[in-house]
Amino acid sequence: MSSSVGARTPGDQREGADALVYVVFITAAAAMGGFLFGYDSSVINGAVEAIRDRYDIGSATLAQVVAIALIGCAVGAAIAGRIADRIGRIWVMRIAAALFTCSAIGSALPFALWDLAMWRVIGGIGIGMASVIGPAYIAEVSPPAYRGRLASFQQAAIVVGIATSQLVNFAILKMAGSEQRGKIGGLEAWQWMLGVMVVPAALYFLFSFTIPESPRYLISVGKVDKAKEVLSEVEGSSSNLDQRVAEIKLAMHTETRSTFKDLLGGKLGFLPIVWIGIGLSVFQQLVGINVVFYYSATLWQSVGIDPSSSFFYSFTTSIINIVGTVIAMVLVDRIGRKPLALIGSAGMAISLALEAWAFSYKTGSGDNVSLPHAQGIVALVSAHTFVLFFALSWGVVVWVLLGEMFPNRLRAAALGVAASAQWIANWVITASFPSLADWNLSGTYVIYTAFAVLSIPFVLKWVPETKGKALEEMG
Repeated sequence: MSSSVGARTPGDQREGADALVYVVFITAAAAMGGFLFGYDSSVINGAVEAIRDRYDIGSATLAQVVAIALIGCAVGAAIAGRIADRIGRIWVMRIAAALFTCSAIGSALPFALWDLAMWRVIGGIGIGMASVIGPAYIAEVSPPAYRGRLASFQQAAIVVGIATSQLVNFAILKMAGSEQRGKIGGLEAWQWMLGVMVVPAALYFLFSFTIPESPRYLISVGKVDKAKEVLSEVEGSSSNLDQRVAEIKLAMHTETRSTFKDLLGGKLGFLPIVWIGIGLSVFQQLVGINVVFYYSATLWQSVGIDPSSSFFYSFTTSIINIVGTVIAMVLVDRIGRKPLALIGSAGMAISLALEAWAFSYKTGSGDNVSLPHAQGIVALVSAHTFVLFFALSWGVVVWVLLGEMFPNRLRAAALGVAASAQWIANWVITASFPSLADWNLSGTYVIYTAFAVLSIPFVLKWVPETKGKALEEMG
């Protein structure tokens, strides 16, 4: 294989390992959308307190500025699939990259609070589009034998994006003398934090010109010869291209588009399996995981930890998130979905309860708050174990279950409803945390603990085990 991936023309045929290297490259390029998903979701963590101070706003208004991006996420996720079917997967990636770029520049240079919020919505639309198109494209270009492992690139890219945003935020804070509003080159530190996303967004856009269009999309618009070229690139010249094209055409013709109406019919409106999917999505968010990614720097400062250290702890929890995600990838097919979810629920419940206990010792107010040394250590360790148990269980297992547990005739529509429930629950937690923390930080963590505890009987009683079952068995 030549040293440059782009040196081959699309018609060149690749053999065995050569084709696998190429498909890993294009999968990684597509997963840059996942990286931006994680980066953009978490980068606001470093700017929260500076935005509060710059615009002199209360917790409720601050929460809306942070959470409003999730409205854009829901819109982007809703429209991405339809746009991709009309103009192709690659163009959706380019649109998402353009939205990320505009959001980064606009958020870094806002005129007022209202346009900062607007730029966050635009970035949210990019997140929503990337969250849909990345996994769809990867599934469509991956050889069947490697599809599961290549699909994990998206989740891995998300957690790496989260960690990178925290590392960049920490570095910028150090350059600004540990002040979120410290000046660097005429801009405040928090503006640089939001603006640096231009770099990965530009890379995502450029990478989109180095990867092929999805064979499935090409066949859907009648470009069969082009689809064969791409299939020979990703599956090797030994692949029976006519047979593969026939298989894709058959799958496309036999698919039935599920609708919202198909999900109705149960005693409580939706069919029971749809409610289980909604429950999984909601519990995943109601344990408060996104408080860690959106507000951890603020959280640690609220209990007396200096800004520089609080940013460092935000970074270390992101590294733990990556470690937990890798553990989940290794274990999910070995021990099953339900056991992993139950282990995670128990670990999260204990960790959150310890955080609630530690935060109950918070003393002082305003800029003069603190935790006793012992409780401070417990809070920090528990925060990290909470992220670890979430990442090795619910962070991955929920998406695996949602992709497997629904009958074929319902899967697309049911996934849409479950994903919408997840965005809504995410918004509820994100929008409510600042006000709840002002009310009672320890009490807030008691609420998250209660949801972690309740997830245990929910999994035991209602969630099906899908390990080792074919999708066609999900009746």
